Amino acid sequence: MSDPSFIGKQFIDKAEALIVENLSNEQFGVSELAGAMNMSRSSLLRNVKKHTKLSASQFIRQVRLEKGMELLKENSLTVSEISYQVGFGSTSYFIKCFREQYGYPPGEVGKGTLTVESEETQTNFLKRYKWSIIAVTSLALLVVYFSLFREKEVVDELEVKKSIAVLPFKNESADSTNLYFVNGLMESALNNLQKIEDLRVTSRTSVEKYRKTNKGIPEIAEELNVNYLVEGSGQRVGNQVLLNIQLIEASSDTPIWVKQYKQEVVDIFALQNDVAKKIAAAIEAVVTPAELEQIEKIPTENMLAYDYYLQALDYYYAQTKEGLEKAIPLFEKAIEHDPQFALAYANLSISYYFLDIFQKEKKYTELLNNYADKALLYDSKSDVCLISKALYYMHTEEYRLALPHLEKALEYNPNSAAVVQLLARLYSVYIPDTAKNLKYSLLGIQLDIAASDSVAKSYIYLNLSNALAQTGFINEAMEYINKSLDYNPANEYAPYLKAYIQCAKDGDIEQTKKTLIKELEKDTTRLDILQEVAKLHYFQEDYEGAFQYYEKFVEARKKNNLNIYFEEDSKIGLVYEKMGLEEEAAGFFKSYAEYCQRDQSIYKSASMALKYAHEGKIGEGIEQLKVFATQDHYQYWILLFLEKDPLIEPLKSHPEYKETIQKIRDRFWEDQAKLKTSLEEQGLL
Repeated sequence: MSDPSFIGKQFIDKAEALIVENLSNEQFGVSELAGAMNMSRSSLLRNVKKHTKLSASQFIRQVRLEKGMELLKENSLTVSEISYQVGFGSTSYFIKCFREQYGYPPGEVGKGTLTVESEETQTNFLKRYKWSIIAVTSLALLVVYFSLFREKEVVDELEVKKSIAVLPFKNESADSTNLYFVNGLMESALNNLQKIEDLRVTSRTSVEKYRKTNKGIPEIAEELNVNYLVEGSGQRVGNQVLLNIQLIEASSDTPIWVKQYKQEVVDIFALQNDVAKKIAAAIEAVVTPAELEQIEKIPTENMLAYDYYLQALDYYYAQTKEGLEKAIPLFEKAIEHDPQFALAYANLSISYYFLDIFQKEKKYTELLNNYADKALLYDSKSDVCLISKALYYMHTEEYRLALPHLEKALEYNPNSAAVVQLLARLYSVYIPDTAKNLKYSLLGIQLDIAASDSVAKSYIYLNLSNALAQTGFINEAMEYINKSLDYNPANEYAPYLKAYIQCAKDGDIEQTKKTLIKELEKDTTRLDILQEVAKLHYFQEDYEGAFQYYEKFVEARKKNNLNIYFEEDSKIGLVYEKMGLEEEAAGFFKSYAEYCQRDQSIYKSASMALKYAHEGKIGEGIEQLKVFATQDHYQYWILLFLEKDPLIEPLKSHPEYKETIQKIRDRFWEDQAKLKTSLEEQGLL
């Protein structure tokens, strides 16, 4: 018989050789290694774990770091150059992993003293690309719809010491209609665990695809990037509930807590609460008194009301018009049996919010507000109830009023992917704050992990790339936009964003324009690209070229009665003015002035500066620029395109112009450095 240790060494040697062969390819991950080894992903996971005690992704990272150490000892390349040679798309992430592996940063290798030179390399690398390009604020509007309903995939290398996923429970009832009840048991176990801040709990949408899977525990855990999995099976027989549940440690594929429950339906909440507490204890998670209070809270004393509520959830989670229309009457029946059932009111409100998304004219404003108020009346400490009121304020476009409700909801449920998604959406589009947008985008990725298909993954990476680009992390943004296109080459928004990211790297506006013209030729109805192509001509002061595109854009906007891109009317006005169309130009400048008055964002002062510059009010324009220089967390694109705008030209003659522009730039990079440090400390970047 063969020596098992020799066979194991052969396996590891072969795997290491393949990783080294593909060392600079950052896309060479677990799936690629499995293919190169001519084995299934699950078989690779088992063998790597058996022979190295590491997960497959940890093993690949270790090999990359060891080769990085060898290159560093040669002392001929910079840390930044080495990080890319060994397959790290981000220098800062290479530094972080290297420090964790060896206990000191890569800059210390061969020097004998600690230095921060390596960390500064990344900052300086980004600062080199202060190229002037146009603002793409509108891109966020295009991405939002996809990000709200899509699931997210986690970045592979997150710390997951106390991470857990609750897999869909199996229905063992003879009556298949009891599935909704078993799903309710799974949902309650998940919800209770999510209230514990010391845990990272994977969302329901992320685990749903494993309902009928043949994959083993190690493979599922690897895909979800968790250390523990909860499996359960249940049935309802008359007034009794039978539930078998086990907590499995993924690394050893071994149950560390197993329990069989047999209780009356009326004791269902005691069962659910006990499951959460026993699992938390087995993982040694810290549960605060406030969290325990939330876990032990009983949603309703009326079991018939609870039964209707669980039936409704099955339809509600489909998030389709048809599903919502079936869920609503069941939530209403739950309320009939318990008029103080807060969760039923909250989900009714949310159902009407999403129903109105399908309507041109909003029909349910008062209903969703009334139900949200009822929900908070009966439970002001429920994250779901707080979400319902936040959605009402988003429905009525009172976005700042939504924020405190969402922030409070995150206190009561620190693992709520829904809350994090909404906060990212608000800070991306309606209350622009690039730092908070990136923070919540990264946090959302940790919570909502496994996208169901490649198209969903493509939009996930598109959204993250946009958040990174807005905060000036251009190299990282390019990494994720490439992943977006790898998962779905047909993603119609990814080439648009990539064109601008590439422009930020090389400063070639002409090439950016050519790329977008090709995209426009694929679909001439794309008003977003139409006005971008016009704007690129405008920045090159090619007013005739800009006019031919702006004219089509203006006609389409008017014909379709679209309230979009009014922040661009100053540019359109200047182009029409240059073309001798004075009357039309005056109309656009009037529209722009009205937009400036309405604008309550951090960009108002920058917009006002351009308005005053065109009006010849140079002093007022400089004063507005000074105001903008005090703002925090504005989009990188704004920084880059500001001086390229022909409208700003009159301000350049003012003696304080250069100093003010430099303050704007310095403020941006100071904010970015603080953001980078903060996100790294939180384990998000």
